[in-house]
Amino acid sequence: MPAKNSVKTYIENGYYHIYNRGVEKRNIFLDEQDYLVFLSYLKIYLTPNIEAIDAINKNNNLDNEDKNIKIHRLNELKNYSEKINLICYVLMPNHFHLELQQIGKKDIGNFMQSLIAKYTVYFNKKYKRVGSLFQGRYKAVLIFGKEYLINLSKYIHLNPLEILAQGQVLESYSWNSYPAYIQNIKIKWLKKDYILPYFHESKISYKDFVESENDSDKQISLELKKLLLDYDRV
Repeated sequence: MPAKNSVKTYIENGYYHIYNRGVEKRNIFLDEQDYLVFLSYLKIYLTPNIEAIDAINKNNNLDNEDKNIKIHRLNELKNYSEKINLICYVLMPNHFHLELQQIGKKDIGNFMQSLIAKYTVYFNKKYKRVGSLFQGRYKAVLIFGKEYLINLSKYIHLNPLEILAQGQVLESYSWNSYPAYIQNIKIKWLKKDYILPYFHESKISYKDFVESENDSDKQISLELKKLLLDYDRV
C-alpha cells in the first residue's frame, strides 16, 4: 500500500500542507548556505519575472554582462508566481513544511518537482554525493476550512521549538516565516493575508495565538494531529 498522503487529491484553488524529509531521516540542511539557497529558490519561483528582472537591473553591484547573464538564467526557469500562493513555511534540519494554495489542478506537482529537483542538484554537487536526497515524493494534505488553515500555520511555526536552545524565543529562528508574521516584515512572495486579517478582528494577536499553551481554543486541532501521525516523528 502507498504511504498515507502520498496519493494526492488535487483540486483547483485548493489549500495544501506539503511536507517531506531527508532520505533515511538524514539532514537536508547542513549549514546556513543550504537554508539560504532553498529560500532563494522559493523566492525565484514565486516572484514575478518582471519584478525579479527589475531588481537585477537596479543592482549597482553588477555590470551589464552579469545582469544579462542573470536575466537570461531567470527567463529559463519556470515561474509559479501566478500559480502558487505560499502562506507559511519552516525549514528544519531534516525536513520542511509548506502551507500553500495552488490555482490550477497540476500546479503543486509541477512546482514541487522543480523545487526539489533544483535543490537536490545543488546539494549533491556541493557535498559530492549522488542519488535521492528526499524520502520519496513529498506528502500533501488537502486543507478544508479557515480554522484548519489557521491552526496549520500555528503547527508549522511551532516546529523550531524542538531545537531551540533554552532561553531562545520562537521568533529568533531564521528559517521560517514566523518572524515575517509578527515583525511586519514584507516579503512579496509570502502571502500572509490568508492568515493575519483574522487576527486584526480578534482580541488576540497572532503571536499570542501561536505561543499560547493553555487556552484550548488555541490548540492545534485533533484532526491535524491525526493527519500527521504517519510522518513517523520527523
